[in-house]
Amino acid sequence: MTENYKCLFDIILMDIEMPNMDGMTAARKIRSVDPEVILVFITNMAQYAIKGYEVRAMDFVLKPINYTMFSMKMKNAVNSIKRSEGKSLLLTANNGVQKVSTNDIYYIEVEGHYLCYHTSEGVIRQQGTMKDLESTLQDESFARCNQCYLVNLKYVTGIVQNTVEIAGESLQISRPKKKIFMQALANYVGGGQ
Repeated sequence: MTENYKCLFDIILMDIEMPNMDGMTAARKIRSVDPEVILVFITNMAQYAIKGYEVRAMDFVLKPINYTMFSMKMKNAVNSIKRSEGKSLLLTANNGVQKVSTNDIYYIEVEGHYLCYHTSEGVIRQQGTMKDLESTLQDESFARCNQCYLVNLKYVTGIVQNTVEIAGESLQISRPKKKIFMQALANYVGGGQ
């Protein structure tokens, strides 16, 4: 079953009891090749709910299926996917307008009247203010480490003294921003986003 599995799915619904292979074994094999897919078990075996943590199942739906409960659980799964996809920003680059996902932005740097978006594809520079950008990204996983940098917490690899390590660079954490930045990072890590 899983030897031909391709990482194409956002959500997989599966039963615990299946012919040839039980759902937990299948979930373990899927997790070995796809750590991101959302797993939801549909079962009449409530005792497997605890075992679901081993394979990071998002939820369980107990049989017989209640539409209201199922709808709520699917809405949670879809919202989780939307959060993981991030927002898209339209940035004006030298060669025109470019759509960039917030998931592809490591950090944003202020340089005079310009914002420099350090992304997985390189640096994109456009006019703008950090205040406006912070407002746009308020529901995303970004935090200011000082007046010049807005950091995507997803890419933080470490804190060394008063610097944050991100995308192979060390960015200064200012004294006034340190407490708020460290709290935002702790909330992000603790929330498992």
